[in-house]
Parts: sequence; structure tokens; C-alpha cells
Amino acid sequence: MQQDIYNLKRTLTTHSESLTYYSLPELEKQGHSIRKLPFSIRILLENALRNYDDFSVTKNHLQTILNWSPKQSDNDIAFKPARVLMQDFTGVPAVVDIASLRSEMARKGGEASKINPLIPVDLVIDHSVQVDYFAAQYAYQQNMEEEYRRNRERYTFLKWAQKSFDNFSVVPPGMGICHQVNLEYFSKGAIARDGMVFPDTLVGTDSHTPMVNGIGVVAWGVGGIEAEAAILGQPIYFISPEVIGLKLTGKLKVGTTATDLVLTIANLLRKYGVVGKFVEVFGPGLDNLSVPDRATIGNMSPEFGCTITYFPIDNKTLEYMRDSNRSEEQIQLVEDYCKANMLWRENEEEIVYTDVVELDISTVQPSVAGPKRPQDKILLKDLKDKFIELEHSSFGRHYIAPSERQEAITRWKEEGGSQPVKQPHDPAPDVEIEANIKNGLKTVWISQGNEKYMLSDGAVAIAAITSCTNTSNPFVMIGAGLVAKKAREQGIDVKPWVKTSLAPGSKVVTDYLENADLLKDLEALDFHLVGYGCTSCIGNSGPLPPEISRAVEENDLIVTSVLSGNRNFEARIHPQVKMNFLMSPMLVVAFAIAGRVDIDLTTEPLSCDRNGKPIYLKDIWPTDDEIHEVMKRVLTPKDFKKNYDEIFEGNEIWRNLEVPEDKIYKWEDKSTYIKEVPFFRNLSDEPNALQNIQGARALLVLGDSITTDHISPAGAFSEDSAAGQYLRSRGVEKKHFNSYGSRRGNDEVMVRGTFANVRIKNQLAEKEGGYTTYLPSGDEMTVYDAAQKYIEDKTPLIVLTGKEYGSGSSRDWAAKGTFLLGIKAVLAESYERIHRSNLIMMGVLPLQYLEGESAKTHGLTGREYFNITGIAENLSPLKKVTVTAKNDDGTEIEFKAIARLDSPIEVAYYQNEGILQYVLRQFLKD
Repeated sequence: MQQDIYNLKRTLTTHSESLTYYSLPELEKQGHSIRKLPFSIRILLENALRNYDDFSVTKNHLQTILNWSPKQSDNDIAFKPARVLMQDFTGVPAVVDIASLRSEMARKGGEASKINPLIPVDLVIDHSVQVDYFAAQYAYQQNMEEEYRRNRERYTFLKWAQKSFDNFSVVPPGMGICHQVNLEYFSKGAIARDGMVFPDTLVGTDSHTPMVNGIGVVAWGVGGIEAEAAILGQPIYFISPEVIGLKLTGKLKVGTTATDLVLTIANLLRKYGVVGKFVEVFGPGLDNLSVPDRATIGNMSPEFGCTITYFPIDNKTLEYMRDSNRSEEQIQLVEDYCKANMLWRENEEEIVYTDVVELDISTVQPSVAGPKRPQDKILLKDLKDKFIELEHSSFGRHYIAPSERQEAITRWKEEGGSQPVKQPHDPAPDVEIEANIKNGLKTVWISQGNEKYMLSDGAVAIAAITSCTNTSNPFVMIGAGLVAKKAREQGIDVKPWVKTSLAPGSKVVTDYLENADLLKDLEALDFHLVGYGCTSCIGNSGPLPPEISRAVEENDLIVTSVLSGNRNFEARIHPQVKMNFLMSPMLVVAFAIAGRVDIDLTTEPLSCDRNGKPIYLKDIWPTDDEIHEVMKRVLTPKDFKKNYDEIFEGNEIWRNLEVPEDKIYKWEDKSTYIKEVPFFRNLSDEPNALQNIQGARALLVLGDSITTDHISPAGAFSEDSAAGQYLRSRGVEKKHFNSYGSRRGNDEVMVRGTFANVRIKNQLAEKEGGYTTYLPSGDEMTVYDAAQKYIEDKTPLIVLTGKEYGSGSSRDWAAKGTFLLGIKAVLAESYERIHRSNLIMMGVLPLQYLEGESAKTHGLTGREYFNITGIAENLSPLKKVTVTAKNDDGTEIEFKAIARLDSPIEVAYYQNEGILQYVLRQFLKD
């Protein structure tokens, strides 16, 4: 039961009711310096006070946060979010897990229907739409139909869950991206529930959940496993965070955007180092940023490396709430509560931060980021030279000076280079592809009928206005529409080899673009609506046109993508696209017109009109005043009301999905999409005693910056892959494979795709991408096949890796797949926060080398036998265990490593073989 040990309950009287709250000013009167605490820490403090029960939230947790120190603490904080947000890729396996818990509960004679979400859960189906159809009026409808055809079984399962579980809602496909819907609709700022008012907080099963930090909501991404624990009433435990103050001054210059600002901040904070920390924004520059601008920044917190990038609630917050059709009662509640409880943005100068990083935002310049990390900022004016440098250093291409390259490009134009004609979608059988070398520049001519155009290294293959990051921001979206409008007026068009797409984060975007009469201009440049969901940003770009795909494949071209997203890791956007650049939607349109990235848009013409007149970026770039005039004219709360009044309805296909009424899901043995997980079957009443790891072999030896994109199954997969062979054995044709993401509810598919990324480099294999050596025989094979042999041999496995292991999206299958492959421990130089936590929650031990040590310093090759002792007895947080590596010749290497179980509860999760096993045992005891 909750206990008010500091006597802090007070009453807030609203227009319609009286609500109790836990008063931080009262705590201040009792001698605690609340005014010096960052706002984000105040919210964590209120959360701990309100949920204190002296069991899951203890006095130690309260004292840690009451006595918060700006410097790193090893003490735990307990956090119970007010709600949980999910998307369908991570949501489906979470729902499968909860349904599996019900099944095991029933088998053990318990009341299965008692297993329900204990706090509200909103799941938005947004990750399954793929850009199969584009550059056509019918693209949206056709992509939607394809999405349902591929995912009907998953969607039926989710609709069953919505009917079967309490506190669980589903936003059907085609309504928007979870983070933008969360910003525009779900987020309340302050929540009134059960007679009490408290801050709106959440965790989400997607790393970009901090987007709503921009509207004053403390929220961050967690793995699906961690979210499930929160759903089932478990606190989330984490070490008391440092809080870095980001002080903003100045105002963005004309011609720069919030996208340029966020890419600058990503670069700045990555260099400073904020991994695992909170960032809180303050300073006079904050007064010049709207909530969409703030949300753009908050969204990319994972790219900075921090947990959150928090913006305290102020008048700008209320202004946005009003503009987005929140009720006046809700807005007044937010204002009254925040002002009453020291959560309103004021007295910033009194706050003590761990450190302060300053940025004068008037110094921000037009920027992009890439080619494979979001924090690698490149000034727009430097992109051409940077591409040429990367082409040489990363791919071994012959270096060509910019002047020579321009001469070569000019020469091919004179010999019949493409005019700005429409893109060929259905190539005729007589397509001819001819490759040649001119002055060291590799070119591929594509001839089709009367049309002839050239591809070369640097060509833009994909131009996507996509993702919640930027489509939530009307300034850059209306700006993109105006760029398209001015391009049409100048008589220039996108290049025929560019696959274009428009995938907004909510239907509100297309409403205001239509109201502004700009949607037709985007469509005229082939930026037709393809869907409302995460598309190119998560690898759902769909196939390249066949002739482009063939030209790239046969000639090893280095083609590129430009997108308004937040992620551009290797092979993420499209397996044939080797370089990916993040930028504003306005620049996406510009680069689609240019057709290539090895161009300086600040000095060189984008294109020429039909009379040969050069058109420059400045000729089609709108002024800030033009954009603001349109925004003032077309943005209205009515659009938000219209779209969010029908947010849960879905289309006719969704409404006609028939679902069973059973409380326990009826698992189908024939299903290749939904399968009961094996984690809980025949679970013992008590956890088994911990064991040391003996005689382990390394399954993979990896380098630095291994992301969850490298580990977790994602995107399409081939017939030759382990997952493809499994589906073929189940009678599934290749055309029905769908993607890994769509099959996250089937562990057989997902474990076969773990560590199968085509760009992963395992030092135990000659071949790149999902291969290893089965050490007993020396045979090279897929990671999955080798793991199965080791499991048959009863040989435990480990992974050796470097720094920042597990960075990237919060993918639960990166941990689940690791566990199912038989991996017992990972030994890394450092970890990303979410993945380290997820490994523990799946019963995999994260080990960390001592400072300054690594596989290299110890002379490890990964071909040794490994013993890890110190686990079986007195395992405690951050205990140093002993690792002994033995070579075939009998020589031994012994060293200490830290067991990254950072708190007693993480030790308990590890002892129980995982968090859900821990939770189920608690249910069974009750």
C-alpha cells in the first residue's frame, strides 16, 4: 500500500473537482532543497513519493532521490510510469509474452484472467507499412492493402488482445506514427486518476519515446521486456542519473531549421558524452523554440546517447496543447498543477546541474548527418567533398578532385544525360544497362525506350520524407511543400532514378498540406502519400525499381538515400544503399531534384530547366516569413479534432477483422507469425541455484559500436538465410516471407535472424554477415547453425565485443535472440543502457572489462575456452568476477570483469532467468 511518510498530500481544487497531490513545496518547507533539483529529477521524486510502499519502492530509493547529487551515484531509483506506449514491431512480442504468461498460469491452475496490464497501454500499429507503391495517387491505398495482406494474422491477434486485456488500446494501421500520435493526442502533461493528480510519465517500446519530452513529459524508450514488467506492476529500476543542462541562447537564423539544430545538438552531445544521462534544456533560447521544435530535439535523444532530453512545461507547452485541441479543462489542470507543485518552468538559475553545455543556436548552419551514424554532422556546404573523401576511404574508389568529377559529369550530360522526366515504374523488357569508366568515375547508363539516364556513385536512390522526427514539425513540412511549389514554378523536377515517398506521422499533416494547397506540388514531384507510419526510417523502404536495383547490384554502385528520419545505420534503410544521409524534409526535396549527393547545393545549380537555365537552391528556398504565413493560415485545432475523434476506428478491413472471445489465446501450431514463447513453459516454482559458466566458447567476436540493428532481426531476408529455410520448410513461399519485424511473434523465425545482419563483421568468420566458425571442427557456417551445434554439445556460449555494445533502437529481440542462441554472457568494453538491461531481463549476464582493458589488451582471439567464476556464490551488484581464457596449447589468460548487474533487483532478475519469470513466480505465490 502507498504510504505518505512525509505527510505531503495536499488538495488542488479545479473547476470541477478536488484532487490530491504530493506537494513538493511542502517538502521544501521541511528543509529539502527542491528548487535546486532539475525539473526531471523533481518528477522522479514525486513519482517515488507517490508510489512508496517500503517494498518495491523503499526508503533507500526515496533518500537517493531526495539527496540527489549532480555527480554519478551507484544508488537505485525506482520509477513507476503512468502509462506505456508500444508500436507493433515491439508490441506484438510483448503481447505474445503476456498471452504466454496467461497460458502458463492456466496450466499451473491459476486464474489466467488476472494477468492484465495494471496501467494504461496504448499500442499504435505503425511499423508494418512498406513502400511497395510510390509516385502515384493509388500508392497509399495499395500499400495499405498490402500491409493487411501480409499482417492480417498479427493484426487479428492485436485486436484479440484489445478485447481480452484490460487497460489496453490499439490504434489501427494507417492512423499515424506512435510518437507523433503520442505528442499530438495521448500526452496529457498532468494526469488526473483515482482522485489524484500527478505528472504524465511513460516508457515506450521504441527508443524515440523521448519525443514527448518536448511537451514536458518525462518518457524514454525501454525494451519490450522492461515495458512488460512495468505493465505488470513492477517498477523500473535504474541508477540515479546525472543531469546535463543544455543551455540554449540565441535564435535560429533565416534559412536554418529545427532539423539543422537537432543534428548540431546530436554532434555536440555525442562529443561531450551523455550516454545514460539525462539532459535538461534551459536558457533564453528556449523561448524561441515551439513544442514541435522541442519535440524534434527530444525525439533524437537516443542519437545523443542520453535517456531523455527534457523541456519543462511553460507557456509554449500550453500554446501547443491549445493548438492541438486539448480541452481547456486539461490545459488549466496542467497549468494549475505545475505551478502549484514546482514543475512550471521558472527560476532556472537556481537549478544545479551535473554540468552545463552551451549552444548559441544562431550559430547553427544548414546540415545533414551520415553516412551511417546520426551524430556524424556534415555542413551542407561540405557534403560534396565529404562524400568524395568517404568514397575513397571507405570503399576504395579512385579519388577524384571535385573539378575533375564535375568535368566528367558535364561530359555525360553532353552525351545524353537525363532530362527531368518522370520516373519509370514498370520497366519494359528492353531495358539496357551499360557500364563504363570515364576519368575514374564509374557510370552506368540505363536506356529504356527513348529515355536514357546515367547512374553513378553518389546517385540518390531513395528520397523519403518520413518519420516522426520531422513530420511532427509543421515548419519543415510546409517548408518542403513550398520548396516543391517553387521547383515546379522554376520548371525543374526530381530525377528519374530517385524513389520518392511521403509518409507523415499523422493525418493532420496531410490535412494542413491540403489546406495550404501544397500537397499537389509535392505530388507533382512524385512525393505522393505512401502511408502513415515508419517506413524508410526503419528499413521499410520497399524494393528499388528493378532496373535501378539491377544496375546497382551488377556494378557495385555506391548509391545513397536522403531522408528526414533519425536513423541511418548500415543496411538499415535499404540493403543496396550504402550511404544514408539525414536532413530536413526541405532538403530531401532538393536532393531528389539534384539526384545526387556529390553536389554543393550552396554554390552549384540543383538542376536546369528545359531551356538550360541553371536553378539554384536559393531560387526555390522559402523565407521564414512565407512559411509562418502559411502556418498561420492553415494550422487549426479542427484538424486535430477530426482525426483524433476517429483514431481507434480504423478502416473497413480493420473493422471487419473477426477475433475470438477467449481470455486464453488459442495458439495455432501452423502459424508462422504468432507462437507461444518457450521461456515460461514448465517453469519451476523457485529459481534454480546460480552456476558459474564453464567451458564456454565464443560465438562471435565483434568490434565497437555494434548496434541492435546488427544483432536483432530486421528488414527483409532471403531464401538462403536460416529464417528463409525455416519458412520454406513450413510451406511459405518467398513472396509471403514479409519482414523479420512482421514475424516478431514467432521465436523460430527471430532466433534464426539474430546476428544475421548483412553488414555484421564477426572476427571468427571470413564471410561478412551472420557467419561464424564452429570452433571444434573449424567449419564456417551461419551463426544460427553453429549455435545449434553448440547447444547439442551442451557448450555454453559468450560474445566478445567492444565499446557501445547494443546502441540503437530498443529491440527486445536483440536480447531474446541472444538468449535463445545459447549465449550465457556478453563481455564488452561498454554497453548502451537499454540493451544491457534487456540482456539481464532475459537471463544473459553482461560483463564489462575493467577500465582500459579489452579483448585486445588481454590478447584474446575468441578461439579460447572460457571459464567465468564468481557467479555461483554471493553474486551482488557490480561484483568483479574472474574470467579465465584457455588456449588449445594449454596457456591461460586470467583477468577480472565487472558483472553489470547494477542493482539488487537486477541480481534477482538474473537469478530467476529473466524478469518475466520473476513476475510469473510472484503471481503464482499470490
